[in-house]
Amino acid sequence: MKIVSRIFIALAALSMCMAHVTPAFALTSRIKDIASLQAGRDNQLIGYGLVVGLQGTGDGFRASPFTEQSMRAMLQNLGISTQGGESNAKNTAAVMVTANLPPFASPGSRIDVSVSSLGDATSLRGGTLVMTSLSGADGQIYAVAQGSVVVSGFQAQGQAATLTEGVTTAGRVPGGAIIERELPSHFKDSVNLVLQLRNPDFSTAVRIADVVNGYAAARFGGPVAEARDAQEVVVQKPRVADLTRLMADIENLVVETDTPAKVVVNERTGTIVIGADVRVSPVAVSYGTLTVQVTELPQIIQPEPFSRGVTAVQPQTDIAAQQNGGRVAILDGPNLRTLVAGLNNIGVKPDGIIAILQGIKSAGALQAELVLQ
Repeated sequence: MKIVSRIFIALAALSMCMAHVTPAFALTSRIKDIASLQAGRDNQLIGYGLVVGLQGTGDGFRASPFTEQSMRAMLQNLGISTQGGESNAKNTAAVMVTANLPPFASPGSRIDVSVSSLGDATSLRGGTLVMTSLSGADGQIYAVAQGSVVVSGFQAQGQAATLTEGVTTAGRVPGGAIIERELPSHFKDSVNLVLQLRNPDFSTAVRIADVVNGYAAARFGGPVAEARDAQEVVVQKPRVADLTRLMADIENLVVETDTPAKVVVNERTGTIVIGADVRVSPVAVSYGTLTVQVTELPQIIQPEPFSRGVTAVQPQTDIAAQQNGGRVAILDGPNLRTLVAGLNNIGVKPDGIIAILQGIKSAGALQAELVLQ
């Protein structure tokens, strides 16, 4: 079956320009939900360890020799001699352990860790992570992980079939790492607070600075915030203010957020996300699909009795063409609801809507950024 999709999009001369439209949705958020403190960022940790207690689903020592070397080294550190002994039991797996060290974490607190197989193990279900040190980018050990591995997937295998659900070679150890070293922090010694927007935007940064200055004028008698760019807002510490209390008050202030108009398209999954401020100038859209089906039905021709002939194959081909759609619709999207209703009225599937949006962007009628994933 061969499918040829034809999409015709013509820019209609219905209007020369569109009037300025105010945002349809004005959303407010707390500063803590849209910005983070520059001095309070996460740090990534990594480590190499062993998962034991597997039911024959671990690494094969021939395909993963580093697993056997690691197991021998661990046993030697425990005072057990392994010279002259060989083991073929596949109940051990080498894994990489990763975690995120949260800001201001203190020694003794626990964090979750992720465990991923490094060798040819088929499943980590039922295994236990042996004590593993987690290091940062500076090579220092900041946490130690150990505990039972939780795997969400499963695998069932027989002689002629295998059923796998999810990923069985990766899992998590909830609260499996204990922080041993505290990150150096100079928060109390800082002279200012730097707020970083998670979604950089000049309008939102200016509004954050205005809201903070309004709070500071009533509390301290003057402005303290300045929007440095689209991502950073700097708040100067007043002399009489405690930095921790100041941050606690600022992060709960409510700000009206703003985002640029975007249309995000994922062609692999057929997912379309249209922002609230997306606008479409008037266009005429025609969508139609031409389906061509080619079917081969060869016939076997037998020779007549006693004719000394040979069996022959006579080809026979049936071709059918079907034309669907072809309706012309006018799209005029002054707001999100009207745009979605217009796309639905055309009666096409998500893959067709993706092609239509790409065509509208090429015609210059999509007043938004088109992001293809």
